[in-house]
Amino acid sequence: MEMSVELFDSIINTSQDCVFWKDKDRRFLGVNQAFLDFYGFESADVLIGKNDEDMGWHSDPEPFKQDELRVLSGKSTYKVQGKCFIRGEERDIVASKRPLYENGEIVGLVGSFVDITDVLRRKNGLDNGQIVYTIDKLRKFSFFDKIIDGISLDEILDPLTGVISRAYSVKFVRSLIAERKPFTFTMFDLDNFKFINDSFGHSAGDSVLTTVSKRLAECVDGFGLVGRFGGDELLMIDLKHTQKDEKTAFFEKLYSNSVALRITMDFGNGGSFITGTAGSASFPEDADNYNDLFGLIDKMLYIGKNKGRNCYTIYDAEKHKDIEVSKIARRGVFTDMHKLRRIMEKSEDFKHKLQAVMPLLMEILTIHDLYYVGEDGRMKSVMNRSFNGDAADIANLMTDDLFSENTLDTVKKNSPVLYKTLISNGFESALIARIRKAYKVSGYLICAVNRSLRIWQENECAVLYYVAGLLAE
Repeated sequence: MEMSVELFDSIINTSQDCVFWKDKDRRFLGVNQAFLDFYGFESADVLIGKNDEDMGWHSDPEPFKQDELRVLSGKSTYKVQGKCFIRGEERDIVASKRPLYENGEIVGLVGSFVDITDVLRRKNGLDNGQIVYTIDKLRKFSFFDKIIDGISLDEILDPLTGVISRAYSVKFVRSLIAERKPFTFTMFDLDNFKFINDSFGHSAGDSVLTTVSKRLAECVDGFGLVGRFGGDELLMIDLKHTQKDEKTAFFEKLYSNSVALRITMDFGNGGSFITGTAGSASFPEDADNYNDLFGLIDKMLYIGKNKGRNCYTIYDAEKHKDIEVSKIARRGVFTDMHKLRRIMEKSEDFKHKLQAVMPLLMEILTIHDLYYVGEDGRMKSVMNRSFNGDAADIANLMTDDLFSENTLDTVKKNSPVLYKTLISNGFESALIARIRKAYKVSGYLICAVNRSLRIWQENECAVLYYVAGLLAE
C-alpha cells in the first residue's frame, strides 16, 4: 500500500500523541488533531508560520529552541522532558523530535509529545490519585471485557482521577457506535477552574477533579462510565437515558441534588463553589458517527458557556440544527466596549442611551432586559415601561462599584427591599453596577435573570461596569 495523503492524514489524526511538523526556521507547518485538542484550537491556522516563542508556550523557551536547532543540524531527540503552558497552567510534557529530509537535505523537523503532569503528581504523592473503576466493574461492558485480560488497568484509567482515560473513553464510544448501541454522550467543563488553581493551588484543582469525576461516576454506576477528556473536561457515556424526557430528568436531578455539581469544597486555605457546564447529544438519534456526535456535544457545551455556564444543554435538532458556533462566538471585550461607546455617543439623554445599546447588551450579556435605579430609588426597565419596583435600599448593598452574585443571599441580607422586588418578579441572580462620577452616585444598572446560580463571567462584569461609566460621563 502506497502512502497517500489520505492515508497519512488518517494515521496522523488517530494518534493520541500530539504531533507537529515545522520548517527549517522552526515555524509550524502543521499539527494533528490531538495537538489541536490539547491546546483547544479549532484549526491550525492560529499557529501556522509561527514558532514556540511567538505562541508563548514556555516560561523559558531557550532550552526548547536549542533542542530544535540540534535536531535541524541532524540529531534526533527522544523523550526529552520539559514544561509548557496549556490554558494558563504549566504542564509537564515528554517530547521526541527528528529531522525532516528532502533530497538528502534537512528541510524541517517533525515531533510529538505527551502530557505526563498527572503521572508525575501521582508518583510524587502530590495529588489525591484514586481508582474509580476496578476490573470487575469494567467487565460489565463488552468492550472492556474483551480487552481487560490483555492490558493493565493503569493504562485504561486516567492517573489522576481514576476514571477512564481519554484514549479508552474514545475507544469505548467508537465500540458502542460500531455495535449500534444507543447511548448519550456528554462533555462537562468545570467552571472557572483556572481561578481555583491560581487562588488555592494545583492541589486544590486536583481535589476538585478527583471529587467531581468520582461523584459523576457514581451517578451513572451500573449503566454508564465517566472519563477524563483532558484538563478540566470530563466525559460521560450513559447507556440508559437516551430519550429526550429521560435525559432532561437525569440532568435536572444531577444539577439539583448538589452531589456531583453545585457543591462547596474547602481546601484548607479557602473554599469555592464548584459548578460545571455540560453539553449532551445521543447516538444514533442525533448523529450516527463519532465525529458528528462529538461535534454536537462540543457545540452544546459552547452554547452552555455562552448562556452563563453552570447549566446543561441537550441537543435538540429543532432548536440547534442551524446554529453555528462561529455565529455565537464572543468577540473580544474591547471590541464590544468600542461599539457600545460609539452607539451611546449618538444619543443625548440617559434613557435613549440605554435603549440604543440594548440590542448589543442583550447579545453580550445573554439577557432579555436591563434595569436601572435612579436617585428616587425606583427600579425601572429599559424594555418594559410599566415595570416599577422599589429599590430604595440598594445603596446598602453596593459597597463597591460592582456587585455580582449567583444567588440573592447577600441582597436579602443587606437590601431586603430590593430583594423583595427581585424575588417578586421571579429573579434569582443579579449583576449590579454603580453609576458614579468622582464621589457622586447617580444610579445603578441591574442585570437580573430568572436562572438561579448563574455565574457572571469577567467579560460580562467588565461590560456592565463600562456602560455604567459611560452613563456617568
